[in-house]
Amino acid sequence: MPALYISTNVNLDGVDKDPIFSQATKALATIIGRPEHLVMVILKGSVDISFNQNKEPAAYGEIVSMGGINKEVKRKLIATIGTILQTELSIPRTRFFLKVYDTTAGQKMPKL
Repeated sequence: MPALYISTNVNLDGVDKDPIFSQATKALATIIGRPEHLVMVILKGSVDISFNQNKEPAAYGEIVSMGGINKEVKRKLIATIGTILQTELSIPRTRFFLKVYDTTAGQKMPKL
């Protein structure tokens, strides 16, 4: 199950978050190759974040998945989630950091 957790210093009160949830869910499912019903998205606003010694709009995110992550997938996820945040919350791509983690990296998967 892929999970995306985003923290931002943007105040989300009064913001329609549904497009963020739907776009992020679809992006993770499509890029990682998992069904949408298995994708979890967590969005938390009004978090104290300082980046480059200022508190202008910024975000930090983590994606955790059990498999399905490689270098190309990471690139696509970072670009796509960055675009969603820029479009929906006006967070510049230069003020967004995304950690992508595969829980099965380095493990031998059993053959089925």
